[in-house]
Amino acid sequence: MSTHTNQKELYNSLTAPAYTISVTSRLTGITRWSVSRYLRGYDYKPIKEDFYKRHRPPIIDQSEEDTTYASFLDLIDLLYVKEFLKRGFTLQRLRSALAEAKDRLGTPHFARSEFYTSAAEIILKLPQDGALIALMTGGQYVVPEITRKLSQKLDFEDLTEYGFARRWYPNGKKGSIVIDPQISFGKPTVVGYGVSTSNIYDLYLGENKKLTPVSQWFDIPVPEIKTAVQFEHSLWA
Repeated sequence: MSTHTNQKELYNSLTAPAYTISVTSRLTGITRWSVSRYLRGYDYKPIKEDFYKRHRPPIIDQSEEDTTYASFLDLIDLLYVKEFLKRGFTLQRLRSALAEAKDRLGTPHFARSEFYTSAAEIILKLPQDGALIALMTGGQYVVPEITRKLSQKLDFEDLTEYGFARRWYPNGKKGSIVIDPQISFGKPTVVGYGVSTSNIYDLYLGENKKLTPVSQWFDIPVPEIKTAVQFEHSLWA
């Protein structure tokens, strides 16, 4: 199989609409209402203006337009949005900064590179030379004290020039759960086994919440089965 074919297949798996709004909400920990707003934008009626509505554009340019599903890259984009909002950035500032990031990266997704934050800035690490620039400052180069959280849970692919996020480990890379769009249709699975956590959880319930029979059925060690069960339970908590 040619490298070009591998690149195309990988990109298609990363951008395929695979997650409903409900599933996206559970995986990212973002409310369904907010997920919908970030992916699709929203209409609103300004105070004292009764005759027309205004539209706020989405923060994330979805992989596939006019779909009710999110792709893996949409999912990772949402994780970035969530982290930036937790650090106190407003939606208006975030929308502008991430739009600039997309222009600089040359792709519709910013789940392909590394972002950092200082007290009042969003910093983008340029893939070309590793330089750090502060967004919305006219391209000012900076060397700030930075935080690095999401990169500890993501693998970035090097098969193409884009370097998109390739895998997500919700519990960290030392954990046993991975979301890989090329395994089990992008469902959360047990690392090294390719068995979805949802299948494990269903059998766990069928076995009256006993771990050992599930371990024996899938030939997966009990600790990994327990982690999968805990992960699925957390999605519904």
